[in-house]
Amino acid sequence: MSKSLFEKVWDAHAVKTLSNGQTQLLIGTHLIHEVTSPQAFGMLRDLNLKVAYPHRTFATVDHIVPTDQRQEPFADPLADAMIRELRTNCEETGVTFFDLPSGKQGIVHVVGPEQGITQPGTTIACGDSHTSTHGAFGAIALGIGTTQIRDLLATQTMALAKLKVRKINVTGKLGPGVYAKDVILHIIRQLGVKGGTGFAYEYAGEVFDGFSMEERMTVCNMSIEGGARVGYINPDEKTFEYLKGRPYSPTGDAWDAAVENWKSFASDPDCEFDDVVDFDASTIAPTVTWGINPEQAISIVEKVPTVEAAAEKDQPLIAEALEYMKLPAGAPIKGVKVDVCFIGSCTNGRLSDFEEAAKYLKGHKVADGVKAIAVPGSQIVDLICREKGLHTVFEEAGFEWRGAGCSMCLAMNPDKLIGDQLSASSSNRNFKGRQGSPTGRTVLMSPVMVAAAAVKGEIADAREVFDVKELVEA
Repeated sequence: MSKSLFEKVWDAHAVKTLSNGQTQLLIGTHLIHEVTSPQAFGMLRDLNLKVAYPHRTFATVDHIVPTDQRQEPFADPLADAMIRELRTNCEETGVTFFDLPSGKQGIVHVVGPEQGITQPGTTIACGDSHTSTHGAFGAIALGIGTTQIRDLLATQTMALAKLKVRKINVTGKLGPGVYAKDVILHIIRQLGVKGGTGFAYEYAGEVFDGFSMEERMTVCNMSIEGGARVGYINPDEKTFEYLKGRPYSPTGDAWDAAVENWKSFASDPDCEFDDVVDFDASTIAPTVTWGINPEQAISIVEKVPTVEAAAEKDQPLIAEALEYMKLPAGAPIKGVKVDVCFIGSCTNGRLSDFEEAAKYLKGHKVADGVKAIAVPGSQIVDLICREKGLHTVFEEAGFEWRGAGCSMCLAMNPDKLIGDQLSASSSNRNFKGRQGSPTGRTVLMSPVMVAAAAVKGEIADAREVFDVKELVEA
């Protein structure tokens, strides 16, 4: 019988069906960081249990690590205690830890792929909601809570109800200045932040076929923002080429065998899905959020919605968002003043993100009064950017080039908004207070759009700011 990738991977890792109907699922790879793992290790000690398969767990530090002053002990006592606790837990259990001195530290969803730990046809779990990122490689990748982290450490399995699968086709050609971030924001805008509840999303079509692996990761990363537990793309030659030669990738004859195995997990051409949604790439424009969740998004040439024009059921949230964001209803989003511009995060903190932004930023200057920071997603991304001279482009433009970490995406570190500052951010969430201030405001967009906002000092159309040819009408 024909099956989707989701069904194939699920069936290959199903241990048994539990009495409540859930599946006990073997998790091939477990990723941990400093925020959600300490309590889980503590639970193991209380139960006198060991980590069952330490070679299947990999750790890094990302959320709390400072991006400017990285000397230890950290100024924040809690952050310092968390990194020391993670070191202790990894040393005692034999878990591999990509620590600060290793040169391999970074955001967990950047480190996994660049080390070759993330592989097709596998199940991956991490105590972080954006674990769906790893689905770009044709894996079932799940964000989990602390109790499930405990279960994984102790048994390498977890209990989960099987998801439905929705295929999302994006066909045609994207216009100049339109990126993977715009595509996923557009999808979430159309399907809603709860539209994917109970689903795994399979992304397909010409646009995803044409995307690089890093662009695919951007899309899969934000699947969770659309309510989907999982987002994935079928593995292909780009996937295999990306993984070849990486530290944890197979080598020699094992590589050839692995590729053949990985190919077998791709969805069968005639498999059936629970739902199929189609999008025309030509209708997608540079997209930005205006509200307090990723669904509240519009193209750069549109106006901020009004309460009156919305469906009655949507009016309370729109009114709440407009009040919090302090944006005039019915006015253009373009031209709204920005205070902070941030390029980074597990969504858009990879090499290609900085390469693309630097290409357009070169020769420009950050507007007066704007604080702009660029934060590579890993120490390896930082190293390659420095080798290519990208950090110099950013610094000459007026950006601060920081060390690797989550930074201002969620502000569990010193990088925070102040007061009601408005941030143009390449990250993934625009929730109230997400970037550190309870009144701070976040507008999500692509890295190139963040660069344009930094140069103009306001939300701007990067196609105009950087004279991108063949402007596409929204």
